[in-house]
Amino acid sequence: MKRIIQTIGLLFGAVIGGQMHSWMNAGAIWTSQSYAVMQRSGSYYINVGIGALCGLVLASMLSGAIIRFLERGADRVSEMPTGDLMAGGAGLASGLGISALLYPAVSGFSGAGLFIPACMTLFFGYFGLRLGLSKKQELAEGFSSFMSMRAKPADNLEDSTYEEHKILDTSVIIDGRIADICKTGFIEGTLVIPEFVLEELQHIADSSDLLKRNRGRRGLDILNKIQKELDVKVLIYEGDMEDGEVDSKLVKLAKVLHGKVVTNDFNLNKVCELQGVSVLNINDLANAVKPVVLPGEEIVVQVIKDGKEHGQGVAYLDDGTMIVVEGGRDFIGTTMEVLVTSVLQTSAGRMIFAKPKLLEKAL
Repeated sequence: MKRIIQTIGLLFGAVIGGQMHSWMNAGAIWTSQSYAVMQRSGSYYINVGIGALCGLVLASMLSGAIIRFLERGADRVSEMPTGDLMAGGAGLASGLGISALLYPAVSGFSGAGLFIPACMTLFFGYFGLRLGLSKKQELAEGFSSFMSMRAKPADNLEDSTYEEHKILDTSVIIDGRIADICKTGFIEGTLVIPEFVLEELQHIADSSDLLKRNRGRRGLDILNKIQKELDVKVLIYEGDMEDGEVDSKLVKLAKVLHGKVVTNDFNLNKVCELQGVSVLNINDLANAVKPVVLPGEEIVVQVIKDGKEHGQGVAYLDDGTMIVVEGGRDFIGTTMEVLVTSVLQTSAGRMIFAKPKLLEKAL
């Protein structure tokens, strides 16, 4: 790199030296062509040599600082998300294209005007780069819309409502049931795992609290299982939304990708509904596939603990549905038949109220 910088400095200095010679002798009148050739072969090449030497010395002095500057720039570029690089590159290319179109209009300047094309190129290139970075979200959304339009058949473009991307949030990954659902084939399309969700999982896994640490590690294990063991497409989204909470970033990403948020968080579910974003709630799915129990049916349960009210006992079905048995406190630890009296559906799940069949026969 140092040799390249020195070579560039030498060539640039030689060009400047020749240009300085032309400027100094612009008003001179040569008496003969032979004298002009002598002047060009003499003082011209001396000026070129002096300029090349000065350029080489200056490049050697500044090479260390230039190399450090380039290394810092390369490190910063490598740390940027892919989306930022693509947006900045598109803006830079647009700015340089505008500069190239305007070059013929300023190429005829002389003297100090020779620097106008270079300044114009720097200005439009920097302006395009900054504009591309500031509009990265709109560019990503437009590119995603363009790709989705190309992927859809023209005759089904208006009627198609299929949303391919399923964006996972932190809670549904830690929950773990998403892996079983994917294994059964009920989830279609591509599972999108945002990088900011991975960072939150890593932060939870590194927590000093044992419970949080175990939950975070379980989430990472679930992701590893989905990616390596299951036949499902997985996309790690490396871009980042604007500053905000993880839930708000998920909603913005769903809008950009035109996808659905997969969650079991009640609050995130409500936010998605308010923002007009499609959402798949694992708890809703679990409630939907639970066996239907109607008032008057008889079921066999095991009462395992006291209820909140006096004399109540609590039992559970195999799917985790809680059954409150009136007068069941006296039967704790025993398996018995109960008669369903009512079924209550809440946002947290379903609750069944029943009473012992023995008491019903006694009455």
